[in-house]
Amino acid sequence: MNFPKRKQKIIERLNQSGEVDIKELAAELNISEITIRRDLNQLAADGLLYRTHGGATKVNPLEKPYSFVNKSAQNAAVKDAICRKAASQINDGDVIFMDCGSTVFRLCQFIKNKRIKVITNSLPVIYELQDCAVSVNIIGGELDKERQAVHGTMAIEHIKKYRATKAFLGIDGISEAGLFANSEHEASITTAFAVNSAYTYILCDSGKIGKETYLHFAGLDLINAIITDAGAERLKGFKEKGIVVLEADR
Repeated sequence: MNFPKRKQKIIERLNQSGEVDIKELAAELNISEITIRRDLNQLAADGLLYRTHGGATKVNPLEKPYSFVNKSAQNAAVKDAICRKAASQINDGDVIFMDCGSTVFRLCQFIKNKRIKVITNSLPVIYELQDCAVSVNIIGGELDKERQAVHGTMAIEHIKKYRATKAFLGIDGISEAGLFANSEHEASITTAFAVNSAYTYILCDSGKIGKETYLHFAGLDLINAIITDAGAERLKGFKEKGIVVLEADR
C-alpha cells in the first residue's frame, strides 16, 4: 500500500474515532510500526494531525496550537528520553519555570501527576497541563504567534516577581563558550528564568551540543545542569567547567 492510500486510511480512522494507535494501525494496514511512525510524522508536519507518544489525535485548531506541537514531534524519541530524565528531577511541591522550547514542551506528558506549580510563557505548555495535578501560572506580555509564546518587557517583569526551585529551559546552541539563541526575545526570557531559579537545567539533544548560533547571550555560569543524549566524550568539557551532565537513557 502506497503512502497516499495509507494517508487516506489514517485520516478516515482519525475522523471516526478522533485518535489512532501505532500498533493498531500497523496491524490493520499490515505494515511495520516504523512505516506508520514515519507516516504520522509526515502528516503532523503537514498539519493534518497531532502527533502523540503512541500515535496521533485529530487536529482541532480551536483547542491547541498544533503547528508548534507538530514541531515537538520531530526527533520525538530523543526528546522523550531527555524529558523522562528531567521529570525524575522534579518533586511534589516544586515550583518550576518552563520556557517555550519544543523539547521542554514534551516534558508536560511526564509531570501531569506531580503536585507542582509551573510558571511558563508557552501556550502549548498551558494547554497541555490543563485539567491535571499541576498548577499553572501564565506569564503575561506580548504574544509571539510563530513561537506560540509570550515575550517582551512585561513578560520579563512578570518573571522577576517569582522564585522557582528549578527551571527547565531549551536552547538553540550550547558550547564551552556559553549559551546561544536565535533571537534576543528568547535570550532575554531564558536569562530571566535562569536568574530567578535556584537550579537551572538545559534540555537539549546532541545536535545543540557545540553549536554556536546568532546570539551569544550568557556564559555557562548561568546554568547548573545539562540533560542530553550526547555521548560522554562530547560532554567532557562541560563537566570540567563544573556543569552537571545528566545523560538521557535511550
